[in-house]
Amino acid sequence: MDFSIKAFDTKNTLAAAKSGCVAVAVFENKKLSTAAKALDVNGDITAALKSGDISGKAGSTLLLRGVAGVAAARVLLVGMGADEVLTEKNFSSAIGATLKVFGTIGAQDAIIAFPLGDVKERDLNWALRAIVIGANEAEFRSDAQKSKKEPAPTGVRKITIAATEANQLKGTLAQSIAIANGMNLTKELGNLSPNVCTPTYLANTARKLAEDHGFDIEVLERKQLEALKMGSFLSVAKGSDEAPKFIVLKHNGGKAKDAPVVLVGKGITFDTGGISLKPGPNMDEMKYDMCGAGSVLGTFRAIGEMGLKLNVVGIVAACENMPSGRATKPGDIVTAMSGTTIEILNTDAEGRLILCDALTYAERFKPAAVVDIATLTGACIVALGHHTSGLFTRHDAAHDALAEELVDAGKQAGDVAWRFPLGENYNEQLKSNFADLANIGTPGAASITAACFLENFTRKYTWAHLDIAGTAWKSGAQKGATGRPVPLLTTFLLNRV
Repeated sequence: MDFSIKAFDTKNTLAAAKSGCVAVAVFENKKLSTAAKALDVNGDITAALKSGDISGKAGSTLLLRGVAGVAAARVLLVGMGADEVLTEKNFSSAIGATLKVFGTIGAQDAIIAFPLGDVKERDLNWALRAIVIGANEAEFRSDAQKSKKEPAPTGVRKITIAATEANQLKGTLAQSIAIANGMNLTKELGNLSPNVCTPTYLANTARKLAEDHGFDIEVLERKQLEALKMGSFLSVAKGSDEAPKFIVLKHNGGKAKDAPVVLVGKGITFDTGGISLKPGPNMDEMKYDMCGAGSVLGTFRAIGEMGLKLNVVGIVAACENMPSGRATKPGDIVTAMSGTTIEILNTDAEGRLILCDALTYAERFKPAAVVDIATLTGACIVALGHHTSGLFTRHDAAHDALAEELVDAGKQAGDVAWRFPLGENYNEQLKSNFADLANIGTPGAASITAACFLENFTRKYTWAHLDIAGTAWKSGAQKGATGRPVPLLTTFLLNRV
């Protein structure tokens, strides 16, 4: 989809704009938005509302052809609910309904003239991004590995967004397109079958990103990981024939002396649970256990396209978790890169085992902040469902500030996170009789104890953990990766510039 933004005023009116279709908002109680009034030259839109052909409820639509005094071939009336309070939900419903109609009509280009600045507790930037990301979602296809592809998208391929503040919003439009492209990469990686999207595939994807956007890249192999004494990471990789990869990307967009923000992604390209084998039903969805890694790579694509003026390091620890004669067993004790010994009570709690070494490795960058992203615990889905990512940090001034940054970025992006508590009481659940730590806690608060495990390896810098187990993919008829939390992460980095 191609996007542009344009101001329409008295000299360059919306009614005179030549287009295949113009979409404007109408409301319940037969009220017209400002843009709809501008097109109601001869009262055709008012007449359509009075006739009852469209209710004005959010997501309702009515397509009109040949509206008198309007140069566009079609006018699409889109309901947005009550005009007194335009909510985020109603605005999003209107976008979805508009794009659905755009995909069915004979027009190649269209104008969206919605009241961008009228959404309650939202600004113009959010509304613009909602349109771009919504359009991107509508045209995304998951048929990359099908022998017969789905038909190519038809209908509108070029969208102009009408805004009186067009000049100020051009930067936001470019950022929105970059975020959408980053989400696409994350979704594509997540949806690929695990026999294709291996650790090596992730490493090659990172190399391509580095080539396209000028990132520095290093991919550490098994012997290098052994030299670094990453015994925890390597304990997960032991059972697989696929070679582990430790990927380090660097975007040097800021000043040379500026401390970078480090993003650390969990890259389990398939998770059987290891010796602690998962049940068979729905195990295919464990190809999504690399979505933390995918979101780091997607975010790097976005910031590379933006030319973000900030130093950012991306770390991806990638391997498979497989059962075999070589695989780590429950009861084994391994030594992490930090020197910490870990009793592995459950091999299906493997994400924290690869992340702890990656978090120790992050120390060398003397980071301004570190955020790890992982599909870490099913317990997070129990707590928050599929709407909200879990956020965990220590409780002090620096970490409270980082948590606030991430929560605010999620609200701005419509990719929300909720903060959980951490503390020594939860760390008590990780005690082992035989090692410094156990890799799982005693029953209760499983998402928190998982984050507490990671916290033990992050005490030399400011850190936060995002548990995206409930938000990284959808199950059922809409099965597929969502591209989250690329919008949250990219907005967080943008706000830091």
